[in-house]
Amino acid sequence: MSTHQHDMITWGMMLRKLPSIARALPRVIKGMQIANVKRADQPCGLGWTFEQATKRNPDGPALLYGDRVLSYAQANQWANRIAHYLASQGIGKGDVVAIFVENRPELLVSVLAVAKLGGICAMLNTAQTGSVLVHSVNLVKPVAMIVGGELLDAYSAIRDQVAIDEARTWFVADPDTAPGPTPAGCIDLMTASADGDSANPSSTGRIYLDDPCFYIYTSGTTGLPKAGIFKHGRWMRTSASFGMIALDMQPADILYCTLPLYHATGLCVCWGSAISGASGFAIRRKFSASRFWEDARRFKATTIGYVGELCRYLIDQPASEHDRDNSVVKMVGNGLRPGVWGAFKQRFGVEHICELYAASDGNIGFTNVLNFDNTVGFSLAPWALVEYAHDTCAPIRNGSGFMQKVARGGQGLLLAKIDDKAPLDGYTEPEKNLKVILTDVFEKGDRYFNTGDLLRDIGFGHAQFIDRLGDTYRWKGENVSTTEVENILLQHPQVAEAVAYGVEVHNTNGRAGMAAITPAESLATLDFTELLQFAREHLPGYAVPLFLRVKVKMETTGTFKYQKTRLKEEAFDPSKTGGDPVFAWLPGSATYVQVTEAVLADICAGRHRY
Repeated sequence: MSTHQHDMITWGMMLRKLPSIARALPRVIKGMQIANVKRADQPCGLGWTFEQATKRNPDGPALLYGDRVLSYAQANQWANRIAHYLASQGIGKGDVVAIFVENRPELLVSVLAVAKLGGICAMLNTAQTGSVLVHSVNLVKPVAMIVGGELLDAYSAIRDQVAIDEARTWFVADPDTAPGPTPAGCIDLMTASADGDSANPSSTGRIYLDDPCFYIYTSGTTGLPKAGIFKHGRWMRTSASFGMIALDMQPADILYCTLPLYHATGLCVCWGSAISGASGFAIRRKFSASRFWEDARRFKATTIGYVGELCRYLIDQPASEHDRDNSVVKMVGNGLRPGVWGAFKQRFGVEHICELYAASDGNIGFTNVLNFDNTVGFSLAPWALVEYAHDTCAPIRNGSGFMQKVARGGQGLLLAKIDDKAPLDGYTEPEKNLKVILTDVFEKGDRYFNTGDLLRDIGFGHAQFIDRLGDTYRWKGENVSTTEVENILLQHPQVAEAVAYGVEVHNTNGRAGMAAITPAESLATLDFTELLQFAREHLPGYAVPLFLRVKVKMETTGTFKYQKTRLKEEAFDPSKTGGDPVFAWLPGSATYVQVTEAVLADICAGRHRY
């Protein structure tokens, strides 16, 4: 992210914000009271906040999808019927239910039903298939599975590798396709629960801040997803911080979200914000750049959820006289680059960009409450940016054994203090927690969460996101594990060694996937069409490498680690790769082609739309 000195926040800029700070103060104080649940026996969480919203706005729209509109009362009663049915099947507090359904109302009411019982929803990534899906399911040992008709083929293919009872394999028909018979070995959840009790289950009142609500998967550096624990107390902090404090959501607001609801930005930030304001939540199965504003107008959206890539796709659409013909005044999300920020506000008439930073597996969140440009805002939790080693990405300790903070305006590795106010919920696998917790950081006995992210301090407690460090990079709004990509490529008979990494492509967000590979025999024996087909069959679309560098021999460090830093710097420019040929998968093609100077010029000029 290129940053200019003018992104630094000055006293003058702060003073100009004083009137809006004064107006926001009452809701900030109220929001903080709701966000910080103090008592361990105080009812809270997803089910509780939804029931509160239903009392506040029973007839207002809760869920909007296509032509369907469900009021808060209708959505709440539907979730209650499912909850009573699931309870009759033995689902209760602490039980893990795997959820494998695409964005549609059935997904959200099923999640709400499980949450009302104190069950834990394992939010499976709907792009996963095969061995990665098997790993994600078995990792959390679910007692039940809720699978959408649209994903039945992916689940059926792995069903004999996961130990879930047929009696607890619930099927949710896809209303967007012609209804067929319930598949063998499944029970139709909506039919089975149709005659259930529609009153709020008493269990909602017995769910507390430390009870887990979701398992949300993040890319593991070991190559397979990790399951981060998201507790009901954190739901309270997320929904109130964004919905009340940052966005001031009200019953008249509609938040339109096309982000996948298995990620925390869509599920917790966007839906949580809507519930916090008893506002409408409009969703779409999959993001469409050409239909986005048409949908926003139809739903009368006042607020949109985004990731940076989504905004760039919208900016890339041909300009239209209807661009400002929308009621959107605020947006919440993450990853918006400075190059797009101003242009987006100007073109579509959006007043407030509530950019956020939060790791779904971490204990800190930043929010751009004051509506400055090009910042993730500030965090009330204690944090620090420290010096780090560029080759290992590890924080550096000084002669006294402590870490060094970077100067204002400098960029460093973000560490978040772990204490009672900012606990670390962590992962389902305890050994994974040890890797991200640092001790004796600035004084003996202190503990910090290592986010693995690079941020810049731009003054007045505000920060700017720069990049992810280490073995994960972001592309298409998804975190890609380099180890997962490497493991898949190494399964191909023609590949002897593989090193995956992310590289910057001009005018795109995040980093595109690239892999350096050593052929098992020779360059001449590589079948690039077949290799691409193999990668596309075994990896989610966003993780398939766009570039390949073919090396006769892979350089390693003294400890046999691959020299990724140099590979990243040389990227896909053949003039820098010392004679190693580079190949690219160009959009719309079915093979990798060699990168010549002409192909490189086309990529750098943005003639290929990634």
